[in-house]
Amino acid sequence: MSVLIIGSMNLDYVYQVPHLALPGESLMATAMSTNAGGKGLNQALALARAGACVRHAGCIGEAGTVLRDLLANNGVDVSLVQEVDVPQGSAVIQVSSESAQNSIVVFGGSNRAFGKAQVMIVLDAALPTDRVVLQNEISCMDVILAECARRGLPVVFNPAPYSDDVANMDLSSVEWLIVNEVEAEQLTGTGDPDEAQAIVAKRWPKTNLVVTLGERGCVCFAAGERIYQPAFAVDAVDTTAAGDTFIGYFVAGLEEGLPVKDCLCLASQASALAVTRPGAAPSIPRRSELPAL
Repeated sequence: MSVLIIGSMNLDYVYQVPHLALPGESLMATAMSTNAGGKGLNQALALARAGACVRHAGCIGEAGTVLRDLLANNGVDVSLVQEVDVPQGSAVIQVSSESAQNSIVVFGGSNRAFGKAQVMIVLDAALPTDRVVLQNEISCMDVILAECARRGLPVVFNPAPYSDDVANMDLSSVEWLIVNEVEAEQLTGTGDPDEAQAIVAKRWPKTNLVVTLGERGCVCFAAGERIYQPAFAVDAVDTTAAGDTFIGYFVAGLEEGLPVKDCLCLASQASALAVTRPGAAPSIPRRSELPAL
């Protein structure tokens, strides 16, 4: 099997600050860097660095060639990445030196230029054995989901950043729904994983659910089983891309045919290692680094 990611690619402008800025507050940043990011790119890198066979589809602006090159240099097939005459998607990220938490403002740009024609081109190129991985940072998500359902392609969906139209999307093709506590509450009305699972099971009976809980680990509901995976204790520096790292490694485990509990453990190890490093894409570990944890 192989993985087809249809997702975003961003230039991240990262500012180190004493604490996340409050409304009306001006802060002096202690450092600034420009990195590769975007949920699609991060998850593609995590998959590739975990050893999976992955292709990435999406749109980049003129300034985005460096993002395409980064993916290619990490073994990702970028033949489905298209250049468009739209400003490159980007994000402004604050990272608190006190808590290691972040605050992110995303500008869609080229990521929102993904149209219906591109959807058909990309999915026509999909293999029958492909698993499609999606986030909610690109346009035409409802069309992509509906087409995946029509073609019988299994989907891993991370509905982040959450928008109100997600609840109205056709999620019947979603094999795995992966959310954090906030997204679980936005989608189902409750942040309690067990209550969220009951609602998801009623709406989309064939969909497995994973809810990540930050430093408290994660919980998974699949094939009638509830599996809890505790987090690995580390000294966090920057939580940016921790969730994307988790998803990439979790899907890589699925691709290898590992038991779900082992996929959760693998993903938790990788995301724990990622938060000990600054940045988004630069923080995502390679599979060979995990024993060091």
